[in-house]
Amino acid sequence: MDFTFTEEQQAAAEAARAVFADVAPDGVPSPALTPGAVAEDIDRQLWNELARTDLLGLTLSPDHGGTGLDPIALCLVLRESAKVLARVPLLESCAVAMAVQRYAGSALAAELLPPVGRGERILTVGANGRTGHDPAELAVTARRYGASAGGSGWVLDGVQSAVPWARAADWIAVPAHTGGGRPVLALVPRTRDGLTLADQVSTSGERLAEVRLDGVRVTDRELIDAPGCWEWLRSLLTTGTCALALGLGERVLAMTAAYTGGREQFGFPVATFQAVAVQAADRYIDLRAMEATLWQAAWRISADAGGPLPAAGDVAVAKIWASDGVRRVVQTAQHLHGGFGADTDYPLHRFHAWAKQIELSLGPAAAHEEALGDLLAAHPLG
Repeated sequence: MDFTFTEEQQAAAEAARAVFADVAPDGVPSPALTPGAVAEDIDRQLWNELARTDLLGLTLSPDHGGTGLDPIALCLVLRESAKVLARVPLLESCAVAMAVQRYAGSALAAELLPPVGRGERILTVGANGRTGHDPAELAVTARRYGASAGGSGWVLDGVQSAVPWARAADWIAVPAHTGGGRPVLALVPRTRDGLTLADQVSTSGERLAEVRLDGVRVTDRELIDAPGCWEWLRSLLTTGTCALALGLGERVLAMTAAYTGGREQFGFPVATFQAVAVQAADRYIDLRAMEATLWQAAWRISADAGGPLPAAGDVAVAKIWASDGVRRVVQTAQHLHGGFGADTDYPLHRFHAWAKQIELSLGPAAAHEEALGDLLAAHPLG
């Protein structure tokens, strides 16, 4: 496999590294010491800087004021953002924008997308359903209204739980199902009548929301019923989550190497002890497997490439490695740091909390192992 990045993709990663260079992972209170959310809002200064450097329009077409790059470029930027625990809805806003660009009508795309690239409008998505265990589209029903006039819109009823950055978002993408069970994606302004938010808090201390829809009306233009839209968006969100896991894991392993290289016992750095070196090497292997499976999944989504399994199979493999891998990396890091790793004046505990949130986001490894098994049963190999 050749995962050589294009010059444009490399430039995006370099621009992201420059923007995130001054971001401190401990820029907000510790989730271990803070009751409730660690902050009321996203990092607006960082969000504005991402807009200024054109990273928010990275994957938008030039027609909408963007650069026209692909999901691989987005994953490269997400990887860098996770190294500093960037508190911005980069994944959600960019992923929803890409789905709108790919599947929505031209009128909705022209209205929504240019302000997204300029950082003037934030998008998010409810991808966890009511409980996080069932398909998200089954948590909300979409039914027609105004049928006597030929059908003038849709009514949404249901709940999406643990929606990230919902309080900061201007529009929320809501997966739903029609009476025939067909998945659709509704784009709903946060202030639309019938939509209410109830605060929730993530493992990492970030502010989430339970989004309740009680007779929320959306127009035909605001509902995307193109086949495959929600499945594609969910695959992109899952792949982006894998990129976050990789970036976080790489930063944590670097922190562990620096600590064990400077910490001495019996006159020698603990990094020279065989037991420490072997554990660190095992986690390095985890990261390389996470990286290979991530780029395979991102490539399948970017290129719409065929294969023995649908792209969802590669996405499932990437999420299995990302969920298990990032957990092993942070657990080993805590072990090798000793008591210092639990010190709330040191940022490792914050990375651990974010890693747990990422591990469980959009389904833990076991859920994706089950999905992969279903795909293998439906598409026998050989």
